Amino acid sequence: MSFTIASFNVKNLIRPDTVYYPFEYLTPEAYAWKRDWLSDQLLQMDSDIVGFQEIFDESSLRDVISECDAKGVEVNEFSQPGRVLRFRRRALYRNLKYCAYGDAPNLVFAPNIHSVEEGGRRRPGIAMLSRFPILEHEAIQDLSNAPLETGFEQLGGGQAGSWCLTKLSRPIQRVVIDINGRAVTVFNAHLKSKHGEYDRDASGGRPAENLLEYDPLGRATGALRAALRRMGEALVLRRLVLEELAKERPVIVLGDMNDALTSVSSEIIAGERPFKNYAWMRRHDAARENDRYSDEENDQIQAAVQGAMLESAEKMFVRRAQRDMIYTAAFNGVYESIDLILLSAHFQEGASDQIGRLDYLQCFNDHLTDGSFEEAPYNKLASDHGQLVATISWTADR
Repeated sequence: MSFTIASFNVKNLIRPDTVYYPFEYLTPEAYAWKRDWLSDQLLQMDSDIVGFQEIFDESSLRDVISECDAKGVEVNEFSQPGRVLRFRRRALYRNLKYCAYGDAPNLVFAPNIHSVEEGGRRRPGIAMLSRFPILEHEAIQDLSNAPLETGFEQLGGGQAGSWCLTKLSRPIQRVVIDINGRAVTVFNAHLKSKHGEYDRDASGGRPAENLLEYDPLGRATGALRAALRRMGEALVLRRLVLEELAKERPVIVLGDMNDALTSVSSEIIAGERPFKNYAWMRRHDAARENDRYSDEENDQIQAAVQGAMLESAEKMFVRRAQRDMIYTAAFNGVYESIDLILLSAHFQEGASDQIGRLDYLQCFNDHLTDGSFEEAPYNKLASDHGQLVATISWTADR
């Protein structure tokens, strides 16, 4: 038995004639086009679980789901044989059948606490859709009760201050889903983008945004702030993941991480990679030059690191398929994957607590074009992200 799970950044889905950023809105015609495109994409993906990013209001997402279901009914009319025809029970026909989401009772939306309706200061939230029952849903964005605070030590000794994060730029969804009788925790996240956070002047403006008086240092400082915030949010997500792993519950993390798999922020979320052999390493409490970890201690360390590590579905698939590249974003000549699906050891081959495996990974990115080429077609109403769909099957009954 298998299930599918997907990540889908829809790019600014909102009701028509509603200003979300300054001077940015969808006309009724643009909204209809976007709803049609998104429902087509959702129909092609046909995923059991979908984590959405950049959702400004729940009603517009329900519109997309309803249109997707209507198209799915039409697909079933010609893909499913009538009861009087032979071979109607063959797997071929079952695999072609679209299962409607219905009125989406298992849709949970997390609005952004920073969103302000006036003046184009809205901020997008996230949502998760499931064909399976949702057992728990929690949105994490305000960290006032448990802020993330990190102290810094001066090189050479002494304190260099601290950095504190009390609110996330966008919510993180923690959703516990009953998948074929197993409780699985799925996290949906949209971390801080690389867009710089620039200094304000006395009038409240941000001088570094004025490209006619280009300030390279000011823009670099803004990029630093954005990176710090993104890495802080990654650590908050990592903290939540470890809480779920401590409950011995399978974990899947998905979403728009706004950075590549090899970035520091993504590595924070996924966890440390284990060394091949710790027995050659000098002990942390070494009293002599040759004090090294034993073979037994190596096994202990390996188990601890691997048990807390998340693995990228993309990396797992590329290794098995001998494929060289998957990308979910193309911008200014750079093709990279910033949308990720990360799996706990419960879905990793050879893990002691493995109960599932990644069967396949699809990337829907044919609509992406690189704006650095003048000839490239572009439609700003389509998503500027590719969609990942992972197929996972159960390998053990637990």
